[in-house]
Amino acid sequence: MSAMRIYARVLNTTHLLSNSVRSSTLPSKRSFSVTKSRNMKFVQFAYASNPNEIRVGYLEGDKVVDINKADSTLPSTLLGVLNSGSISKISGLKGAQSVPLSDVTLKAPIHGVDKILCVALNYADHCKEQNLEQPKIPIIFSKFPRTIIGPNEAVKIRTDLVKKVDWEVELAVVIGKTASSVSAADANDYIFGYTVAQDITARDWQKEKNGGQFLLGKSQDTFCPIGPCIVTADEIGDAQALDIQCSVNGVQKQTSNTSNLIHTIPKVIERISAIMTLYPGDLILTGTPGGVGVHRNPPEFLQPGDTISSEIQKIGKFQVRVEKF
Repeated sequence: MSAMRIYARVLNTTHLLSNSVRSSTLPSKRSFSVTKSRNMKFVQFAYASNPNEIRVGYLEGDKVVDINKADSTLPSTLLGVLNSGSISKISGLKGAQSVPLSDVTLKAPIHGVDKILCVALNYADHCKEQNLEQPKIPIIFSKFPRTIIGPNEAVKIRTDLVKKVDWEVELAVVIGKTASSVSAADANDYIFGYTVAQDITARDWQKEKNGGQFLLGKSQDTFCPIGPCIVTADEIGDAQALDIQCSVNGVQKQTSNTSNLIHTIPKVIERISAIMTLYPGDLILTGTPGGVGVHRNPPEFLQPGDTISSEIQKIGKFQVRVEKF
């Protein structure tokens, strides 16, 4: 079964999951209004006839609308759309053409961003599995933007040098407009939407081979799968009431809820934007729950041939394979 058909089926599954688990979810305060209409799920994709050309569109059930076929003046990437302030124009498109998801290849829903920032030790259950106290302030580290891959791509491991590669499913925030010195009270105004991310980590290079500094363990090529779409903030509502899970080869490894976040998303945005400017498209990976491989008994690590499945309620699910670099 193609990844497109898998995703189309998961959209329905995720919808049912969201209704049954969090029926009392309240909308977030002061949501960043990115469209005149709600329920937008943005994707990037390619046609089989031109697999190297990235297109941007949005989902309508099991179809994708190619916005450039409706209006050729619109940017052809989601980052271009955000930088040009064209989101409201998309919501008013008339006569937009759609094609079945099975006829296209989904790519990472955004690429070419200025930065990826991540929060360490931000789930209570992740701290507990390590017997660590919960940090009093958000601990921030970075991944290089070129680590981004999407559905239908592979996490690639340099097996001759890297032996302990781990999974970390995370809710990723997508910044919608330039943010500098933003208060927590206003932070939701700057969020465009949310996607599912994997903060793939080489534990040996994170903990043993770089003096305890995270960068070389976190920023190896292909170490940031994201997908399958970016859901606008108005559709998500309360981003801190979402079920989140990860499985490897069909075996569940992580299952939690974003209510277990220690430092809230607005507080994280306040802390980061106090010292650096956030730009449209910037990603903030908000932390991973318990169940990572390094803290299992015995420890477990990814190997070529594995398949990682990542899912968050109201957003969806995607899979990536693991290959030798």
